[in-house]
Amino acid sequence: MADKIIDLVHISKSFSGKKVLDDINLYVNKGEFITLLGPSGCGKTTLLRIIAGFCKPDDGCVIMDGSDISDLPPHKRPLNTVFQRYALFPHLDVYENIAFGLKLAKVPADEIEKKVKKVLKMVSMTDYEDRDVNSLSGGQQQRVAIARALVNEPKVLLLDEPLAALDLKMRKDMQIELKEMHKKLGITFIYVTHDQEEALTLSDTICVLNGGKIQQIGTPTDIYNEPCNSFVADFIGESNIVNGTMVEDRKVSFIGHEFECVDEGFGCDVPVDVVIRPEDIYIMNRTDAAQFTGVVKSCTFKGVHYEIFIDTDNGFEMMIQDYNAFEVGSTVGLIIKPQDIQVMKKERLANVFSGTITSETTVEMLGGEFEIPATTLENGTEVEVEVPFGAIDLQDHSDDGNVGGEVSFLLYKGDHYHLTVVADNDENVYVDTNDVWDKGDLVGIKIDPKDIVIRKKDE
Repeated sequence: MADKIIDLVHISKSFSGKKVLDDINLYVNKGEFITLLGPSGCGKTTLLRIIAGFCKPDDGCVIMDGSDISDLPPHKRPLNTVFQRYALFPHLDVYENIAFGLKLAKVPADEIEKKVKKVLKMVSMTDYEDRDVNSLSGGQQQRVAIARALVNEPKVLLLDEPLAALDLKMRKDMQIELKEMHKKLGITFIYVTHDQEEALTLSDTICVLNGGKIQQIGTPTDIYNEPCNSFVADFIGESNIVNGTMVEDRKVSFIGHEFECVDEGFGCDVPVDVVIRPEDIYIMNRTDAAQFTGVVKSCTFKGVHYEIFIDTDNGFEMMIQDYNAFEVGSTVGLIIKPQDIQVMKKERLANVFSGTITSETTVEMLGGEFEIPATTLENGTEVEVEVPFGAIDLQDHSDDGNVGGEVSFLLYKGDHYHLTVVADNDENVYVDTNDVWDKGDLVGIKIDPKDIVIRKKDE
């Protein structure tokens, strides 16, 4: 069994009252290449800064090699950080930049020279030690930043989106170099990125974060092939995610058809989410041997494959990736094999909000007041308020709703959108809609009283 080098225990952090990390528990093994992956604002950089010591958690502790280092300043922790903008000293040449930390530690000059030359060779920069760092390309500056971190022989190397400033080709080249470097050094790498492909390429382990919480931890293969929820499935690579019903073990219904699958243990007639990767749908010009049919809506060449959008025979849109082109407007046959169908438990079946009865016909929730069917519950009674996803009516302006909100996440479900809207009180509201919204749109939230179900909290 691998040895833990870092153990994050119940880490929480808030800024200006907004929780950025919410009870994070994560351990990192010695020699592992682990990537913290997620969208902007998910908390991944804050978590890295807490490990580095640049930021102190509100709750929880950072354990390294069995010792609590939560109160240790950054310079006393046996780890180094490579930043997105490299943070090189412009007035020093390559050699002096790399040697800077060693000189601060009063390492003898001959030992400094030996160590600097060793890491220069490691990052393929042997002939650049006298160069001005401003004369270097982005990729070369990146190598110098990594060399400066490695020369101190840290137990852990922290990398905060280190390739973000590079162009696509250089980024791909540096990914290969980083992977080789990790293999050669054998030290622990903790890497932060929002780039899914980069995470899949580099990592031994991926930790997917969203909204300050860990969504899933696993190998790149596990994360891609067995996502645990719709966020992970949508965020990691392209996916078709649709509503389905688990008919029975090894049989699932979605897009108007029943399919054999390999999943079991969900029960019978249970609502589920179904994930099909675009490369796992087989498309052909014949329809006689197909499980279902569709009409080609668009076919775009993407360099390695064609990206094809299909309108299926039951009104769903599916994305397919195939090496062959298919004519727009043509009817095609489609097959999905049982092992290529990923069934996931639904995280929720409806919105459930906490509320307080304010009158016979009103409830306070989401930071505002909503009309409800007449109730006999007394004013001040704490209640649960259930509202179906499709009953939330989004308005173009926040003032037009009972409360305002901001669209934070969109998930296309084949025939409708499933949105996450953060209400003014920071509570999530989940919405099924056919309307097209964009992330960041400010909206009003309205709910018809007839769609609201009230329950006392203790019921």
